[in-house]
Amino acid sequence: MDAKAPATNGPATGGPLTQRPQWQALLQHAQATRDRTLRDWFADDPKRGTRLVAEGAGLYLDYSRQRVGDDTLALLFDLAHACALPARIQAMFTGQHVNVTEDRAALHVALRMPAGTRLEVDGTDVVSEVQAVLSRMSGFADRVRDGRWTGATGQRIRNVINIGIGGSDLGPVMAYEALRHYSQRDLTLRFVSNVDPTDFIEATRDLDPAQTLFIVCSKTFTTQETLTNARAARDWCTAALGEGAIARHFVAVSTNAEGVRDFGIDTDNMFGFWDWVGGRYSMDSAIGLSTMVAIGPAHFGDMLAGFHAMDVHFRGTPLERNLPVLMGLLGVWNNDFLGAATVAVLPYAQYLKRFPAYLQQLTMESNGKHVTRDGSRCDYQTGPIYWGEPGTNGQHSFYQLIHQGTRIVPCDFIGFCQPLNPLDRQHDLLMANLFAQGEALAFGKSLQQVQDEGTPERLAPHRVFDGNRPSSTILVDRLTPHALGALVALYEHSVYVQGAIWDIDSFDQWGVELGKQLARRTEAEIASAQAPSLQHDSSTNALITRYRAHRRRK
Repeated sequence: MDAKAPATNGPATGGPLTQRPQWQALLQHAQATRDRTLRDWFADDPKRGTRLVAEGAGLYLDYSRQRVGDDTLALLFDLAHACALPARIQAMFTGQHVNVTEDRAALHVALRMPAGTRLEVDGTDVVSEVQAVLSRMSGFADRVRDGRWTGATGQRIRNVINIGIGGSDLGPVMAYEALRHYSQRDLTLRFVSNVDPTDFIEATRDLDPAQTLFIVCSKTFTTQETLTNARAARDWCTAALGEGAIARHFVAVSTNAEGVRDFGIDTDNMFGFWDWVGGRYSMDSAIGLSTMVAIGPAHFGDMLAGFHAMDVHFRGTPLERNLPVLMGLLGVWNNDFLGAATVAVLPYAQYLKRFPAYLQQLTMESNGKHVTRDGSRCDYQTGPIYWGEPGTNGQHSFYQLIHQGTRIVPCDFIGFCQPLNPLDRQHDLLMANLFAQGEALAFGKSLQQVQDEGTPERLAPHRVFDGNRPSSTILVDRLTPHALGALVALYEHSVYVQGAIWDIDSFDQWGVELGKQLARRTEAEIASAQAPSLQHDSSTNALITRYRAHRRRK
């Protein structure tokens, strides 16, 4: 197959999305069913809770508490076919250039294809290249873990600090926290991303440079924040150990060998990846080196197998039983037809405390777009805002708004049937809360129920829960590396489904560029020894002037 062939067009081939008959049918359906509630749907179909479910790659999805009926789902599947979703899925898996604005493939699925699989992109077998990098990563991780890799003084490495930002930080730190149960506990893992010097200072304050290894993650090795922190790390290390220590205390994940060499890192200790790996899709590439050091190559391999299991499910399962397709289409329904601007991701697992933050980049950088692939302005809502916290913490903060606020906030509940850390019956209590929250959101409490409880009339309205708040529940047997891989891939692919419907490029991120460009100009003005001639708007000019007047230098 010619990998440079244009990816199959979606809505652009059949006219503007909102003018398509399938979109118009959904608009009419949303209007016709606006007064229908989840109470009604469950009353009419006693088997709804066991019928509107799907399974794949070890994950169980209950979407029966979404505000959809069989007719809604049928219309959504019609829209998916009209947008050529099956062809768009195949285009991504076969290496076509689905990233149209950068004219390249988005082939993160190749990162977890098993050894022996062959996939050519632009004339190169990418799987063999991936496997070669994984082999080098495994050898290095083993040497750090068993003490064969030593620092400049011959001491064993006890501390590993990942320096990156965006996908080079959010993925590794999420994976480390999620899989901490499987980590080697005599290794300390820390992560530095913010250019705020506090991030670096606090990460290194109690560490011994002689026992500390830095993994510098930057595809181009030009990312301002990452290189600034990497230079701070180099100064910290060499101040204690001398310039010759860099080779034993720094490794790089990058594609820029010259930049890595100029920094002082031996390119033999550089682990590469490819332009078809976007930062937010890279946690299972060499960007995951810190993850592999923490949990070991075998567990890392299990995580890749989980990713691949969901890839296989997504590529080969009919739309009606396809977990990423269902989640993606339900997201389109909630966002564009029910007017829900946000999605709350609520993992009832403390190990997944960084999962919502990870999903913020994955979803919002991917689908936060205002034009279609051909540059036409979208006249419909695209990516919603993702946010969340682990349960049960969130129940005592923002759940008030979810239950009784004026906004519809669809929720994804994530729970595990088997605890990694059994403690009396606490896991049962945790899961009881998960199940109860979904039930309360769906069915609420009516005024009549409140009154029947003897609530005073003046307080009764305050204790009413309207219900009819949509949610999905994802259940997994156990939080294993395999399960984490499948869970991340589930959201990766649901993002792609939504992008296919909205006809946007889910793999570029031009929206992050303008602020960075302006910051480079502003930094020079701030650092100027003489008062700069400021040519910004009056607010920016005044802020820069005030900052220069009030800053304190050593």
